[in-house]
Amino acid sequence: MASKTTVTLEPLHHRGQDCLALRFPYSKPLVDVVKQIEHIRFSKTHQCWYVPQRKDLVGEILNTLKGIAWVDYRALRNQQQESVAPPSSKKNMPSAVQAILRQMEEKLHLKGYSKSTCKTYQEQFKLFMLYYQPKPPAQLSEEEIKMYLLHLVEKKRISKSAQNQAINAIKFYYEKMLGQQKATYWLDRPIKEFKLPLVLSEEEVSRILKQVENLKHKAILYTIYSAGLRISEAINLRLTDINSDRKTVFVRNAKGGKDRGSLLSEKLLVLLRTYYKQYRPKEFLFEGQHGEEYSARSIQKILKTAVQKAGLRKRVTVHSLRHSFATHLLEHGTDLRYIQTLLGHNSSRTTEIYAHVTKKGMDKIKSPLDNLDL
Repeated sequence: MASKTTVTLEPLHHRGQDCLALRFPYSKPLVDVVKQIEHIRFSKTHQCWYVPQRKDLVGEILNTLKGIAWVDYRALRNQQQESVAPPSSKKNMPSAVQAILRQMEEKLHLKGYSKSTCKTYQEQFKLFMLYYQPKPPAQLSEEEIKMYLLHLVEKKRISKSAQNQAINAIKFYYEKMLGQQKATYWLDRPIKEFKLPLVLSEEEVSRILKQVENLKHKAILYTIYSAGLRISEAINLRLTDINSDRKTVFVRNAKGGKDRGSLLSEKLLVLLRTYYKQYRPKEFLFEGQHGEEYSARSIQKILKTAVQKAGLRKRVTVHSLRHSFATHLLEHGTDLRYIQTLLGHNSSRTTEIYAHVTKKGMDKIKSPLDNLDL
């Protein structure tokens, strides 16, 4: 890049979320740099790169592009000046909305919903209430609820996953908090997209894990892959959840409030013993600087760095290790029913998706093209 290109950083509302848009004339070298930014995506609709609107990501963008491109963020600064206290902030939020959100939070906790689910439901229902302010949600008709959902789909163009989150939050309020019957409140669910998970080969997983030198970082990624854990499950592991005698990892209060057991690898056990002697965690297996549970974001950064060092150009996430765990078990002959138990899936249909991505048996099938006399 002989001369610096100007990258315009501006607000963007995309798929129901506040995002930051990066706009610049096409340049392959610059695109390669931009792709290194965490959570970066390209929108065909808006013809720009974008990330969630977060302060830490603004800093990462500026650091990544430093010395490579000029960053014009006047539009973002103007937006911040115009909305010093946004309508959705607690300071300006109507007291009636705040009261209902507090009640919803209490009800969600009483019913044992996870922290992430509680946060998602409250955020989605807050947007719903603000849309119809000052009319109380208890006075809204079924038709008005459907109109709001139609607004999310047609105007906001939110994803099917976000649509389901909005529906679940609304249903929770009317059915769990107001006690209405499902028969009196009905919403058509969006058709769920069938997308195959990103699965790494065993060689790729090995390449990634070999890039990690820090003992604690290595122990975390080894644990996630070897036991097929979600990131939330890994950071909530206690010392007592590792059973060296039975060779099991106990996963407590996982998705849906369920407990389950998973595999404890011999290699992982050796690594964890070395890790314990050096770090001496007291409560959580993987602790932060002050003894709190380890940060999920830190784990994501550890993996991202390892993937880059391994030279992989795939969009690998921590959850990709869980998908790979299940697929590799299937390829080595493990019955789907056991994999379902290890993953903690309620339905076997959820686990069956790994049958679509496994290479088991595929090497024995020949393309019909190979049978042609060409």
